[in-house]
Amino acid sequence: MKLLWLVVAFFLCSIGNTLIAQMLTGKKEQFLLHSQALMGNLIGDSPDRSVHVYLPPSYAGDNDRRYPVLYMLHGFTDSDIKWFGAEEHWINLPAIADSAIQNEVPQEMIIVMPNAHNSFKGSMYSTSVTVGDWETFVARELVDHIDANYRTLANKDSRGLAGHSMGGYGTIRLAMKYPDTFGAIYMLSACCMGTNVFANEGLMKNVAAVTSKEQLADQPFFVAATLASAAAWAPNPNKAPLFLDVPFKDGKVDEEIINKYHANAPLFMLDQYIPHIKKLNAIALDAGAQDFGISGATKQLHERLEAYGIQHVYESYEGDHVNKIGERIYSEVLPFFSKELVFGD
Repeated sequence: MKLLWLVVAFFLCSIGNTLIAQMLTGKKEQFLLHSQALMGNLIGDSPDRSVHVYLPPSYAGDNDRRYPVLYMLHGFTDSDIKWFGAEEHWINLPAIADSAIQNEVPQEMIIVMPNAHNSFKGSMYSTSVTVGDWETFVARELVDHIDANYRTLANKDSRGLAGHSMGGYGTIRLAMKYPDTFGAIYMLSACCMGTNVFANEGLMKNVAAVTSKEQLADQPFFVAATLASAAAWAPNPNKAPLFLDVPFKDGKVDEEIINKYHANAPLFMLDQYIPHIKKLNAIALDAGAQDFGISGATKQLHERLEAYGIQHVYESYEGDHVNKIGERIYSEVLPFFSKELVFGD
């Protein structure tokens, strides 16, 4: 009889845990947002952008409660669809958020991710006539839409911005330019901190071979990244059909084009934006020690912020570019915003 009661108790406990987990599961929503800022981009990408939203577990049942919003920016070649679990991928953001909430790691917040995957496989969250005005789209149009359609705490102190790789770059870029929109930022393995362009013979040959928009989808990573960077930072409206200037000329780096890259590299931009950076309430940045190039650039940014006396959180951890990102979001990113965002009116 005692054994029977133990089995029944275990069964009831399992049911109870399952029900609690179900109660602490958020809801995913997806919609298309029409962007005026992206209209007329020369490469011809649609201004109607997919956006995914994670609504925390209590959102549906507590109609009087308003929530902070964390805007998450995905990396190059990625998309909101992949990050939100619509297909098998190396990360599932809603599942991470659910697990963290079920284990009482963070406070509940809304999480928003726009789709920045375009013809070049990534917008760089930058502004050019070739790809469109992604800065205005994210920092103005998207924020305004979310505040108008969800129960948000519609103020800077309750808005966070974070991103991985290209999204980490977008995070610091947008924070520099829109310090009154976001209160706290977290950069995960941010790419493109400096200007690292090498006149590799094979790369130059492969880039030169891309002469139509239709070829873009089939390009390997470094060719695609070279073209995406050029489209974002060296647009040329007179160079159809790709409307860009590549950073190579006569078998070597083209200094005139590289200067345009410098103007878009956070380590070069930082000095002019220190007053804006100081307006942020909290800053965090990290990278895996085995993340070649990115680890060193992240440390450089940390040292530059230190030199200016700007408080921030920095960590170099054992990992590469992607293998610890889900774990870091769970254990570091969500707790960081739980601490640094304002959760009340």
